[in-house]
Amino acid sequence: MAEPLAPPLLGISAWSGTGKTSLLVKLLPVLRARGVKVGVVKHAHHPFEIDQPGKDSFRVRQAGAVQVLLASRWRRALMIDDELDHEPTTAELVPLLDHSGLDLVLVEGFKSNPVPKIILWRSEVGRPLEIKPDDGVIAIATDGLLETAFGLPVLDLNRPERIADFIIDWAQL
Repeated sequence: MAEPLAPPLLGISAWSGTGKTSLLVKLLPVLRARGVKVGVVKHAHHPFEIDQPGKDSFRVRQAGAVQVLLASRWRRALMIDDELDHEPTTAELVPLLDHSGLDLVLVEGFKSNPVPKIILWRSEVGRPLEIKPDDGVIAIATDGLLETAFGLPVLDLNRPERIADFIIDWAQL
């Protein structure tokens, strides 16, 4: 049996506090209602726990397992304890997803990774809109006016259904 083809990757990138997660929370239901099955890879800048102390999976991991796959009829979670000497890349993380059930993977953060991306920009964040030719930016999503859009499509952050249209068209879904 052949491996399923990897779904298209699209980054959602911005400075911290711009609203990447807020956009995803609005965008995901729109995409799901349109029949698009989306996986998300999210970057974290700090150590985190998804397991609960006292639970069997937590106890097994604390006892020394470097990978724990917790599974039920409704959900599966893979936890890997492996301290890297670098920030993980999308190229390392995306293969961990089960591609057979996905039409698209949205990548939150990882702005320096070489994937096509939509950059979010809000003037009130107080950071400049910087786009380099090799950033892979395919559009800018904003809630305000831009002095320059660098020749890129501009999407309204307050219209997730329009952003979904753009993504579906771009990914040819």
